[in-house]
Order: sequence, then C-alpha cells, then structure tokens
Amino acid sequence: MPDDLDSLAHLEEQISRVVEQVNLLRKQNGELKSELDAALVQRDEAIRARQQVEQAMRDSKAASAEADRLRKETEDLRTERKQVRSRIEKLLGQMDLLEQ
Repeated sequence: MPDDLDSLAHLEEQISRVVEQVNLLRKQNGELKSELDAALVQRDEAIRARQQVEQAMRDSKAASAEADRLRKETEDLRTERKQVRSRIEKLLGQMDLLEQ
C-alpha cells in the first residue's frame, strides 16, 4: 500500500507539473499571438508607407518631366520672341527707309 501511495503521489506531482506547463504554454501562446498581431500591424503600416514612397517617386518623376517640358517650351518661346523681334526691327528699318 505504501508503494501505491507513493505512485499516486508521484502521479499527482506529474499531473500538477503538466497542468503548470500547459498553463505556461497557454500564456506564452497568448503573448506570441499579441506579438504577431503587433508585427502584422507594423507590416501593414510599412507596406502602406512603401506604397506612399513609390507614389511620391512616380509623382516626382512626372513633375520633373513636366518641368523639363515647360523649360523647353519657355526656351522655344524665347527663341521665337527673338526671331519676331528681329523681323519687326527689320520691318521698322525698312519703313524708316521708306520715310526718308
């Protein structure tokens, strides 16, 4: 009978340790789930931030291309204005010759 009591006490001790282990594992599992949720939120925020950066880069390239186009257009208009001015000056010079 004493061996039976020792076996029963040993079994109770093992069950207690298993219950403690299960409770600890459940607690750790809950903590890990919370960490995973936080990591997923951070990942989603990082993805959105990356998408915003990519969009900003596309916008910047488009703005740069538009600025280049406008610079070229301005240069063309200045050249045209110089040509028009030169032609008007020639015409005025010819009119001055007619008046003389």
